[in-house]
Amino acid sequence: MISVDPKNIPPIVSTGEATGFLPAPGNVGKPITIIGTQKIRQGFDATCLQQALNSRGAPGVTDLVLNPDAHAGYGAPVGCVLVSPTHVYPGPVGVDIKCSMSLLQLDLPAGAVKDKPTRRALIDAILERTPTGPGQGQRSAKKSRPVNTYLGKRAATGGATPEVCSALGIPHAWAEACEDAFHTGHDGTADALEKRLEEHLAAGLFRNFEEKMRQLGSYGGGNHFGECEVVTLDGDPAARATAEAFGLRDGHVAFLSHCGSRGFGNILAQGQFRVLQRRFDEWKIPLPGGDRELVYAPLGSPEAGAYLDDMALGANFATINHLLINALVLEAFQEVIPGTTGRLVYFISHNIARREKVDGRECWVHRKGATRAFPAGHEALKGTRFEATGHPILLPGNPAAGSVVMVAEPGAEKSCYSVNHGAGRCMGRKAAHRALDQGKIDQELDELDILSNCRQYPKDEAPAAYKDFHEVLRSVETAGLAKTVAKLKARFVIKDAAQADD
Repeated sequence: MISVDPKNIPPIVSTGEATGFLPAPGNVGKPITIIGTQKIRQGFDATCLQQALNSRGAPGVTDLVLNPDAHAGYGAPVGCVLVSPTHVYPGPVGVDIKCSMSLLQLDLPAGAVKDKPTRRALIDAILERTPTGPGQGQRSAKKSRPVNTYLGKRAATGGATPEVCSALGIPHAWAEACEDAFHTGHDGTADALEKRLEEHLAAGLFRNFEEKMRQLGSYGGGNHFGECEVVTLDGDPAARATAEAFGLRDGHVAFLSHCGSRGFGNILAQGQFRVLQRRFDEWKIPLPGGDRELVYAPLGSPEAGAYLDDMALGANFATINHLLINALVLEAFQEVIPGTTGRLVYFISHNIARREKVDGRECWVHRKGATRAFPAGHEALKGTRFEATGHPILLPGNPAAGSVVMVAEPGAEKSCYSVNHGAGRCMGRKAAHRALDQGKIDQELDELDILSNCRQYPKDEAPAAYKDFHEVLRSVETAGLAKTVAKLKARFVIKDAAQADD
């Protein structure tokens, strides 16, 4: 645990209704950018702010952004963006590499899922294909896809290739709806990833590698979920046109998913922390803020190359995991409601480091619980189908408050073209179990006619354990980062009550 003295944390300086800054350590260099209304800024606890200061003062860091969902994490806050042209940091990516959101638009009108028996049948059909729970994989889902060692290796080293998509029944076109359909190694090749994976297997890092690969097509536990939605497009003509360009359909059913790289990514990330922490001990390198979760590696070093390779392996797994979940969800809908069709709207990460330009310089942009937000005309979108609109931003709120699809505005430049990844926790898991009333949680969802696969909705995942989503959205829109183009209303939720694996 890091040492935190609230008296040593400078006050946040307001620069607008939903923007501010926190002076960098020693008031040296660019200050930390804060996105959030006064209500949101007052909710940042001392540990979150201290972690932000530690991260900003770390070697090679040029920019740090706190989004309105920010809260204390491991090393760096969840809900932050860290930019460095010279170093890579595992902490500001996290242990669930490429934890992401995806949205599947179905051709079903909202009335198709109005009655409870249909929704219960859909929940059962999905669970027969996509298991929940931290340790669960295909063995607990009788209608899942078989994944052997060979196919698992191809998925981890190549991402959404035609070979992998064909083998798993994933439509090839869905790869074009991914923020990144594949990731390469530190040298820009898949060969580096194949070599790295074989090294891990030879060293015994994955004694149960095939079992980990059998987690492809599963949610995991904690804050991961699948959620059936009804789409409502914004009334503004420009926003509506953007939503329709994304493929969203007003008054129709969609399916929102949140998950990552499961046990495979966790093992890779934890291994990186151990190796780098050992290097810091051996070389007597001071830790930023004394925090062992803020280890780093200079670009060009063997340690940086190894981290980037491991991150890419986990990210490729997460990509296939999401695409397979969506294919299985569509199959479940087709079983219950024959003739259903669907298309992937978008798949976007919120736990990843990507090479991007910041202030005209190529950097590694680390997003931990933060989502990329490129507006229309951004150079990185040239040649893609999102060049004229900007790409979709998928922001989950909670079942009661709903979720939204947004699109970035030019003002996103101030946050390194990033926005929050959701509402963000305002209550720890243990605190939620102590403070919240199970009866009230379940009653609220029942009154909203939202079904769940859980006999009792998990207390630590209840809407009250998260920040006010409407205030979070107001922060994003008032700061000029992004605007809402569609709202998503939950009809049923698939979750697990076990501890989160991110």
